[in-house]
Amino acid sequence: MYRVYSGPAGSETLSPLDKGRHLFKECASMDEAVSFAQHLKATGRVALLIEGDDGTHLDRSALAKTLHHRGSEQVHNG
Repeated sequence: MYRVYSGPAGSETLSPLDKGRHLFKECASMDEAVSFAQHLKATGRVALLIEGDDGTHLDRSALAKTLHHRGSEQVHNG
């Protein structure tokens, strides 16, 4: 399972101590988690962290790169 932590636009980086105070959505796959992060961006919110039971840890900067790369792929393949 993967958890996508989110917040309003302009939110700061999520610290480990703050995770308990933020909303998150559980996703069954990494692809679903990244898709949800894209959805958040499209609705004016921001994904702060994707964390997986497998040890995956994508912070805000890694997520930005992932979403940018995925957006570029969709433009070229779409």
